[in-house]
Amino acid sequence: MFSGSIPALVTPFRDGAFDAPAFKRLVEWQIDEGTSALVPCGTTGESPTLGFEEHYRVIDACLEAAAGRVPVIAGCGSNDTATAIRHMRYAKQAGAAAALVVAPYYNKPSQDGMIAHYRALADACDLPIVVYNVPGRTVADISAETMCQLAEIPTVVAIKDASGDLARVTVHRAGAGADFCQLSGNDDLWLPHAVLGGAGCISVTANVAPRLCADFAAACAAGDWAGALVLHDRLFSLHKAMFSDSSPAPAKYALSRIHDWFSPEVRLPIIPASEASRAAVDAALVAAGVL
Repeated sequence: MFSGSIPALVTPFRDGAFDAPAFKRLVEWQIDEGTSALVPCGTTGESPTLGFEEHYRVIDACLEAAAGRVPVIAGCGSNDTATAIRHMRYAKQAGAAAALVVAPYYNKPSQDGMIAHYRALADACDLPIVVYNVPGRTVADISAETMCQLAEIPTVVAIKDASGDLARVTVHRAGAGADFCQLSGNDDLWLPHAVLGGAGCISVTANVAPRLCADFAAACAAGDWAGALVLHDRLFSLHKAMFSDSSPAPAKYALSRIHDWFSPEVRLPIIPASEASRAAVDAALVAAGVL
């Protein structure tokens, strides 16, 4: 299914509007640097602040720029099941390979409610689903046992797990099968996640250091754990710097340091990276050899 280094793409803005030319340049750079798939309109893409038409413009721009060279996993999550269905139907007709669907946030559904939500999505649209569990943001945690039940739905093909609980990789493998696609949602845990059987990472850091992340993913896939550890250590301060302030402000600042065509602009309620965050990002970019 999906594997390797998969950036959860930031959405560039300029003067308050989606900067489509910059986004397409970002996609081109990502593909040139070895990225294996792309995720537009995830939470790193500030999807909660995108209107419907804007959301779909970002998906369309990603698909147009990728031009079939790598799969596009479109962010389709919402805490409103009907809205998630609407997003999935659009992504399918646009040509996305799959939908990334975050657990419903704020509503705090029960585990049975989680199952009902994803079943409703699968019944309404046959686009493959990557379930995204990030309880630190959604409050509602998809338990490992619930995830194994969700994996029984034919179109639920993968999980992006940002629970921070590495034991779940083993529980998921036992309950969902060794071939079920498990992707890390935590850059700093990508290495142990891979050792335990993970196939890759939907990454924030890969926005900024796509070549290093692609090389790291390749080392993991080859079982070159010594080489992967060297790259993990090189990237680690950058992983941390990406969350030195509210995401994606640090990632956007980092991209503005790397590319003169990229604006660090974010959209409220996110505000620009603080002075301390910018200093951490600058130091991490140098340490990683990106700058």
